[in-house]
Amino acid sequence: MKIKYFVYALLTIGIIGFIGYRITENKSGEGDAKDSKGKGKSISVNGIVATPATFDNNLSLSGSIEANEQVEIRSEVSGIVEGIYFKEGSNVSKGQVLFKVNDLELRAQLRQTSTREGLASENARRAKLLLQKEAISQEEYDLARADLKSAQAQSQLIKAQIAKTSVRAPFSGRIGLRSISPGTYITPAILVAKLVNTGKLKITFSIPEKYASQVKTNTTLTFKVAGSDEKFSATVYAIEPEVAIATRTLQVRAIADNKTGKLLPGTFADVELPLDIIKDAIVVPTEAIIPIQNGKKVFISSNGQAKEIMIETATRTDATILVLSGLKAGDTVITSGVMSLKNETPVTVTIK
Repeated sequence: MKIKYFVYALLTIGIIGFIGYRITENKSGEGDAKDSKGKGKSISVNGIVATPATFDNNLSLSGSIEANEQVEIRSEVSGIVEGIYFKEGSNVSKGQVLFKVNDLELRAQLRQTSTREGLASENARRAKLLLQKEAISQEEYDLARADLKSAQAQSQLIKAQIAKTSVRAPFSGRIGLRSISPGTYITPAILVAKLVNTGKLKITFSIPEKYASQVKTNTTLTFKVAGSDEKFSATVYAIEPEVAIATRTLQVRAIADNKTGKLLPGTFADVELPLDIIKDAIVVPTEAIIPIQNGKKVFISSNGQAKEIMIETATRTDATILVLSGLKAGDTVITSGVMSLKNETPVTVTIK
C-alpha cells in the first residue's frame, strides 16, 4: 500500500511540474510574439510626404496599326489572264488597270446581242407605225417593245461583264506580291494581290470605361513602335458609340501620317493618350502600393506606427501611380519594407 501511495505522489508531482513548465513557456512565447509585432522594436523604413501637385494625366495603352485602306484584289469574272500591268511592291494610282482577263468570247456574245437589239429596234419602229394605222393591236406593239428592252438589257449585261475583265485599282496605294502569271485561269476565289494605302495609318486601341468621358475627337496623342525610340503623333477621329460589355472598354481610333513610310500596318503601338490635367493630385511611388483582393492599400506613418490605408488609384506611369482617394496631403507614405509591415508596427521613417 505504501508503494502504491508513493507512485501516486510521484505522478501528481510530475503533472504539476509539467503544467508549471507549460505556463512558463507560454508566457515566454507571448513575450516573443509581442516583441515580434514590433511592440518593443522599431523598423527602419523609407517614406515620402504626400504633396499635392499638378498631374498631366496620360494613359499608357497598347494599340495596333492598320492600313487606312486595304483591299484584296480579285477578279469578278473567270477566264485566262492575258496581261498583268503592275509591278509587285510598287505604288499604283486609283483607276489604274492592274490586269486583264481575256474577253474574246464576251465580245462575240456582245456582237450577237447587238444584232438582236438592232432587229428588235426595227421591229418596234414598224410596230409603232402599224399601231398608228390601227393595223395591229396595242398588245402586239407592247410585245415588240418588250423584245427591244430585253435585247438592250442583254447587251448592257455583256458590256458590264466585259468591263469587269479589266481590273482597276479602287484607290491609290502600294500593291503587294501577286499570285498569278499571264496565262493563269483565274476565278473570283483566287487572291491576286493585296492593295494597301500606307500614306495614312489607323491606330486602334481600347480604354477602360472609367476614362470614356475624358476622350474626345481631335485629341492629339503620341505613340512608339517596337525597334524605334522615335515618337509619332496621331489624331483621334472616331470613338465607338458604346462600351464593349465583355471587356468593359471603349474602342478608339486615331489616324497618323506616314509619308516617310517608317510605319507598317500590322505592328503594335505603345500609345500615350493625354487625358484631363488634374490639379492638387496625390501621386505616390509604385513600390508603396500593395495589391490585395478587394483593391489596393498603402501604409502611412502615424504617431510612430504603421497604419494600413485602403486607396483608389487611376493612371499609372513607370514609377508612380495617381491616387484618387484614401490619402490626403501631408500623409507620410511608407515606400520600403511594406510587405513585412502590419498595423501598429513601430516604424522609424527616413523621408526621401
